[in-house]
Amino acid sequence: MAKTTALHGVHEKLGAHFTDFGGWDMPLKYASELAEHKAVREAAGIFDISHMGEIRVTGPQAAEFLDHALVGRISAVKEGKAKYSLIVAEDGGIIDDLITYHVSEGEYLVVPNAGNAATVWDEFQSRSKGYDVELRNETEETSLIAVQGPRSEEILLAVGDDAVSGWLPELSYYAARRGVLAGHDVLVARTGYTGEDGFELYVPNAEAEDLWGALLAAGEPLGLVPCGLAARDSLRLEAGMPLYGNELSREVTPVEAGLGGVVATKSKESFVGREVLAARKESGPEKKLVGLKGQGRRAARKGYTVLDADGKAVGEVTSGAPSPTLGYPVAMAYVSNDAAEIGAELAVDLRGKAEPFTVVELPFYRREK
Repeated sequence: MAKTTALHGVHEKLGAHFTDFGGWDMPLKYASELAEHKAVREAAGIFDISHMGEIRVTGPQAAEFLDHALVGRISAVKEGKAKYSLIVAEDGGIIDDLITYHVSEGEYLVVPNAGNAATVWDEFQSRSKGYDVELRNETEETSLIAVQGPRSEEILLAVGDDAVSGWLPELSYYAARRGVLAGHDVLVARTGYTGEDGFELYVPNAEAEDLWGALLAAGEPLGLVPCGLAARDSLRLEAGMPLYGNELSREVTPVEAGLGGVVATKSKESFVGREVLAARKESGPEKKLVGLKGQGRRAARKGYTVLDADGKAVGEVTSGAPSPTLGYPVAMAYVSNDAAEIGAELAVDLRGKAEPFTVVELPFYRREK
């Protein structure tokens, strides 16, 4: 049976259509995923992403442990800041991508993806042997609400206390701070998965429904709407953000995924998977993750074959959809190196018909600052 979040009843009352995602029964959409997508680009959307995992790491060697367990140099992250990183296997294959918050001295909050949370927890327990750290799995007791879009700051200011009003406008991207929103003590993180400005709010399950209601009431006059996973997926695709199970998997390393820059082979002498990844960086990948812009109207989908000008298979689509913002189909795909050059004219086999696509730089969409 699929798990449900503390907000499941709220979604039912709002008329949500549900889907299984990572073992959780989550809202796919409420009315129109296109309207939800547009709201995030133009005003704001509110998402329940409580299916994400939360692992708290504390102790004198918390930073050293995370440097060992993850590919990034977490010890360099200042208090109040966050870092995107990866956990890989010994062979360099990606186990998950995740965000780590440096909450306070000797305290970190690691946020893995829903379907990988249990695996990451097991890996952390195994990799923590020999380190003076304490691990606490807070996934089941924590709710996570995302408010995303150009008016998201206004919405949080409307429910925040005077102290929040003082520091929230200055909170930088990939930073987090505790504050009082609608009377609740919340970890407020300026992070997101949509390509827009926005916030992710960590709160105990018992307080999630009241916080959601307060945010929705304050935001509705500003254009805020509840959003499901369908809009979240189309938004992240436009923003060129990878999804585990699509662009990221145990079968690829960060180097193929274009994430070699987050692998700290130069500044860390040892971490799980380092030798393999250092060698892969040196030799270069045999395939690359690229963006594809459709020249026609038909969208490519996950698993479709990418073809070169001679009709030879050169790769496979990992994600694809019509872009509501840009007005043409977009996709991400792994293709061979000789087909990965920006401007290359390729095609995607759409059920027997070769549909033209062009290799373009990622992301497809970048918000105006």
